[in-house]
Amino acid sequence: MKSVLITGAAGNIGRVLRRGLRDDYLLRLTDCIQIVDPEVTDVQVADVRSVEEMEEVCKGIDSVVHLAGEPSTGSSWSVVLNANIEGTYGIFEAARLAGVKRVIFASSNHATGYYEKESIYTKPDMLARPDSLYGVSKAFGEDLARFYYDEYGINAYCLRIGSFQPDDSVINRSSDRILSTWLSHRDLVRLVRCCIETNNAEFGIYYGISNNTRAFWDIENAREEIGYSPEDDAEDLI
Repeated sequence: MKSVLITGAAGNIGRVLRRGLRDDYLLRLTDCIQIVDPEVTDVQVADVRSVEEMEEVCKGIDSVVHLAGEPSTGSSWSVVLNANIEGTYGIFEAARLAGVKRVIFASSNHATGYYEKESIYTKPDMLARPDSLYGVSKAFGEDLARFYYDEYGINAYCLRIGSFQPDDSVINRSSDRILSTWLSHRDLVRLVRCCIETNNAEFGIYYGISNNTRAFWDIENAREEIGYSPEDDAEDLI
């Protein structure tokens, strides 16, 4: 079984991935707080900003799923600098030192949020246009992933995650945006699994959404390059 490290494993996305991946992979979980998971015994508390700590956590790992960071689009510069920029550098450098060959980076649709503001259908190969300092930090992470791929040969997959919400958030939505941007729990697991398993792509930027009829972010490259085949559509819930 392949070994997979999940950083930020105490968060919402981390909890879903723990359940979705634990039967097929040897999971190691880490966060800045203690995680209690009766199904996963390999759990470590570490600061993702510390290269030294994370190098130890990364030893013996095949793939890292890097979720740790500040998720708020309203975050200040000092917050995203510490949590997202320094933290993302910490995990990529630690992965290099520990010999990890694959990193899956949780980016965000906010790395290109200004296209959405202007109602422009967006493809992953278009230039980043962050809509916030949070978005800037995710665009930085994508560039860092590209550098570590080009310079050190670490396969890197950047997932521009959309609206990661349970079904009832679609049903009881406050606006119709989520009908375009929704990523279901099981499609998230599918997407990450594709990144862990693919032998067809060594680097990629992919929008993390389900098969939404109203999507305004293009996921065709994820279908073609890593075999992502989302099965859910927000439209089916309304």
